[in-house]
Formats: sequence, C-alpha cells, structure tokens
Amino acid sequence: MGLVMYVKPGCPYCQQARDYYNSKGVAFTEYDAQNDRARRKEMFAYSGGDPTVPCIVEGGKYVQSGWGDPPRG
Repeated sequence: MGLVMYVKPGCPYCQQARDYYNSKGVAFTEYDAQNDRARRKEMFAYSGGDPTVPCIVEGGKYVQSGWGDPPRG
C-alpha cells in the first residue's frame, strides 16, 4: 500500500492535497469517505475517529488529517 487519501467530494483541502502530490509526481489512491461507508470506517480506524479530510495514510500508517502544510518526512 502506497499513499492513500480519504476524501469527500467538493472538499477544497482534499483538492490542495491532490494538487500537491500530483505536482511532486507522487501516485496516490483516493477513497470517498463521505459516500462509501466501508471506506469511512477504514478512515476512522486510521485517524482514531477523526472525521477531518483529507485523511492521509502512507504505507499503511496514519500520517495526518486535514491539509494546511504538506506532511514532513
């Protein structure tokens, strides 16, 4: 599992995260955490119940919820 983003449709912060990773040439998989209940449950398991999107998971490890600055590391 590479980079995964749990998003909701129309989320401007999700779009900023997409734009950032696309600009860096980083491939990612995106899941709709608003309309897909199974993916939402999966997102909550990573985020400890935090509903904030985008929820970013890399290599099966939780990175962050929300988008302000790109993740460090």
